[in-house]
Amino acid sequence: MKIIFKQVRLLNPDQKLDKQDDFLIENGIIKKIGGLTDSDFKSAKVFEFENKICVPGLFDMHVHLREPGREDEETIETGSNAAAAGGFTGVACMPNTNPDIDSAEIVRFIKEKSKDHLVNVYPVAAATLGRKGEALSPMYELVESGAIAFSDDGRFIKTAAVLRSVMEYTKMFDVPVIEHCEDETLADGAMNEGLTSTLLGLPAIPNIAEDLIVARDIMMAEFINARIHIAHISTKGAVELVRNAKKRGVKVTAEVTPHHFTLTDDNLKTYDTNYKMSPPLRTRADVDAIIEGLKDGTIDVIASDHAPHSIEEKEMEFIYAPNGIIGLETMLGLALSELVHKKHLNLEQLIEKMSINPRRILKIKIPQIKEGEKADLTILDKDYIWTVDIAKFKSKSKNSPFDKRLLTGKSIAVINNNKMFYDDKIIEI
Repeated sequence: MKIIFKQVRLLNPDQKLDKQDDFLIENGIIKKIGGLTDSDFKSAKVFEFENKICVPGLFDMHVHLREPGREDEETIETGSNAAAAGGFTGVACMPNTNPDIDSAEIVRFIKEKSKDHLVNVYPVAAATLGRKGEALSPMYELVESGAIAFSDDGRFIKTAAVLRSVMEYTKMFDVPVIEHCEDETLADGAMNEGLTSTLLGLPAIPNIAEDLIVARDIMMAEFINARIHIAHISTKGAVELVRNAKKRGVKVTAEVTPHHFTLTDDNLKTYDTNYKMSPPLRTRADVDAIIEGLKDGTIDVIASDHAPHSIEEKEMEFIYAPNGIIGLETMLGLALSELVHKKHLNLEQLIEKMSINPRRILKIKIPQIKEGEKADLTILDKDYIWTVDIAKFKSKSKNSPFDKRLLTGKSIAVINNNKMFYDDKIIEI
């Protein structure tokens, strides 16, 4: 099938590419950029995408697809469809499934289940068996079967001795450890520790619960010369720790979620459990520090931490409700609205953090917008104004605090694996 996109802005910071042109895709390959002739248009489906922007397919390196084990909340198929609707062509799925992704069989199961989708799914394996922080998982077998990183996400790696062993292996494989940095002995609460938690009478989690583990992990990575990736950074102190470590040459990278640069603990005054997540929403000072970290490059990646939960679970009493929100279908709109339109980041910087840097960290090929390359693309409209409607989400779960929020900027189409998501459906191309 031939498809032509007319007068699209082609933007790829990795190629130093920024120009407006027509381009032709045939059978999933970029056949021609510019100089299209009448014969090219013959029998081609033409999309008039003037003022739209074509970028390398977006990549979310932190999602929870729940399969195997909690298919009532999400499946690989529904999560992949949500990713496509949100503008993503690739995701990395976290290991806290049931059973955990701690065997080659589970890695192969995920790869087999996802192989025919538009969205590429890359499994992140558990660093320890059952994510218990004790015995190491069979790391060589997991890498050989296709795991691209290791994490006990949902928990931190509990002891320094185990962390050291994990990092010694990941250094050999040249893959990152992705750490959920939260000391559980300090994090047995429901929200951020501060004035708001006192007013609401809720058990609280102090910033130091995160900062302690970030500091420990950075020191261990520096000692071993291994790669550490700090997941969903949320505190001013953690941002400063990462910034200083980078100046020393430590192999540390960090990600932030849209909810941690958009919301604060003040949002919890309604006791809405859709504002309950781990790590918790912090203060305005923490949000400001995160935005500064995005601007100066301390924070490399924006990731959703897409965490589906059933309505029944989220309707529990606040302190008992599970942590987490879905984010694949709102992340791009929130990032454009809160970062680009507010002039904290330019569009090139945003694409680096949502497409290029995640792949670079995970050693995945960065899509190129040039003739002869596979079409792995996201087409977005940065000025499209829309209202979030969770009833229309592709995700199986609906636990989002952003329902009815007005956003500016949206994915219009994604192309990958000879498929295209456009007009709310996936078509073969």
